[in-house]
Amino acid sequence: MPTLKPKHRPFCFSVKGHVKMLRLDIINSVIAAIFMIIISVLALLPETTTFIVLGGVFGLLAAVCCIADGVLIYRKLLFNPSGPYQKHSIHDKIVL
Repeated sequence: MPTLKPKHRPFCFSVKGHVKMLRLDIINSVIAAIFMIIISVLALLPETTTFIVLGGVFGLLAAVCCIADGVLIYRKLLFNPSGPYQKHSIHDKIVL
């Protein structure tokens, strides 16, 4: 039986795991936005009744939300990849 390192953490609880999951979320947002744009534009082409126009507009709005989600996650990864910024270390809070 293999022995584990004392500081072994599962991949999903590591910083690299979170970064890779956020990258997958960006890819997912982009693919969803492209899909919603295609479906919305195709819905607006054939016949234009009120409900079809509303469906196309709401589809385009959902695509904009997907793009905004991807941009916000990208900014999070770009400016703060490892978590929230701490001004003081934990050792400064310990009073002896």
